[in-house]
Amino acid sequence: KKVPGILKGLKGFSSLTNALLSGKIRKSKKVFDNSKVTDHHAIIPTGVGATLGGVEKQVYDTITFRFISVFYPDCTVSNTTVEGKVERVKFKATGRQILEPGWRVVYGGAKIDDTEEQSMPIFKQGESGPHTPEIQEKNTTPPKYYTEATLLRAMETAGKQVDDDELRELMKDSGIGRPSTRANIIETLFRRKYIKKEKKRIEATEVGIQLIDTINNDLLKSAELTGQWEKKLRDIEKGTFEVEQFKAELIKMVSDLVREVKYNQTSLRIGAKPEPVICPICKKGEVLTGKKAWGCSAYKTGCDFVIPFEIGTEKIHFDDLKNWIVDKKLTKSIYKNEQKLLKLVQQKKEKVPN
Repeated sequence: KKVPGILKGLKGFSSLTNALLSGKIRKSKKVFDNSKVTDHHAIIPTGVGATLGGVEKQVYDTITFRFISVFYPDCTVSNTTVEGKVERVKFKATGRQILEPGWRVVYGGAKIDDTEEQSMPIFKQGESGPHTPEIQEKNTTPPKYYTEATLLRAMETAGKQVDDDELRELMKDSGIGRPSTRANIIETLFRRKYIKKEKKRIEATEVGIQLIDTINNDLLKSAELTGQWEKKLRDIEKGTFEVEQFKAELIKMVSDLVREVKYNQTSLRIGAKPEPVICPICKKGEVLTGKKAWGCSAYKTGCDFVIPFEIGTEKIHFDDLKNWIVDKKLTKSIYKNEQKLLKLVQQKKEKVPN
């Protein structure tokens, strides 16, 4: 009932709202579903006019465009797979063709998100034509760092990362936290210095990395556990799961974890600064970790101690390096001779039991 009044109040968007107000306003079950409202309904404009500028206007426009778009018709697409053949070589491309833009007219053809498939031109079966082939050499790239926005989205869709098919389906509507708690969870991680912000990207701190390395229970570090809890809490809301049973399961799990940590003698103190490793050559500097090798902190005063992370196909671990230094195996004649250093690595591998 409020929708027509809000749309009429959006004076700066009349070119988009007039078409809606001239007929019956569409209310899709995808948008209007009281059974799926949890903490609060979606953020929507009020229809009250205001003069905004800068970032405030950008946020307001984003919310308003989304609000208007839900009353437009569905976008109709044709998912297309094109299989081509050049002599004996087969090629395949997938994409889609937009048949009816529907709600997309609100955005004026702008790209909605980064996950959209590429648009394909119209193809006819059996058509052919000239093509100049080219070979492009590219490298795969690691996943991008999270920003606060993408981390919130990842928390919402955390169930997609779960390997178990059945649990993934159960977690479809769960994720990590709820819309009202996710931002606070991220703030807690910042406050406890488990994560830090570098410009827009979010990175794990040394303390955060140590914490994850110290926890041996894989379930505790997985989105599966939070997803299981969220699902059980939803079931409690619906009356299909008992509160006392949930409490009993939590108490048992916490007790088991505390016992496991208490009697695990290999646990580290989180945030404790490791003992420095003294350079075996100059005996003055400390061994530092660089991008591709370990070196001495006294390099500016002439120490040339350097040990690469890899020699050929063999990788050297920092624990091995420390043991060699303690055992006084890293003499100048060895660390400067690649063959002798490689032999030291291989000797270590031969001593590791199957």
